[in-house]
Amino acid sequence: MDTLQSLTATFAQPGRVEWIGVRPVRVQPLRVLERVQAVEEVGLEGDRYASPGGKRQVTLIQAEHLQTVADLLGMGTLDPGLVRRNIVVSGLNLLALKGKRFRVGDALLEYTGPCDPCSRMESNLGKGGYNVMRGHGGITARVISGGLIRLGDAVSPDDTPAA
Repeated sequence: MDTLQSLTATFAQPGRVEWIGVRPVRVQPLRVLERVQAVEEVGLEGDRYASPGGKRQVTLIQAEHLQTVADLLGMGTLDPGLVRRNIVVSGLNLLALKGKRFRVGDALLEYTGPCDPCSRMESNLGKGGYNVMRGHGGITARVISGGLIRLGDAVSPDDTPAA
């Protein structure tokens, strides 16, 4: 019989980076990128949330959750920039990374918490947008070791123990 520890350490497959964006200025649209440099203990180059010691240096959301949000809003698809997360990942349950470090491209990140929606979701997504995003907002992370993150890069748990 598997233990809870072995079950939470087992992933079906690595995820994949599907979309990258940075928020250079508050309230302005995100800059969509093909690659971004993650800077150790700071965040993503060009993102206004990049700051030493911050717990919200990088935000990630699942592509599958974006589709769920679009479905709940009665939309066909959803522009990832509207939810203001940095990286969209497919094929990996981001919440299963709780308490773990994980690799995204050449960078090593550490889960720091859920990325709860803000009131901007109501204006960006329309009436009910805030409530639709609840439970589907993704996660926040900090950069443990910097490196390049590109579209198509793998996202996978790392065996390095979290702090």
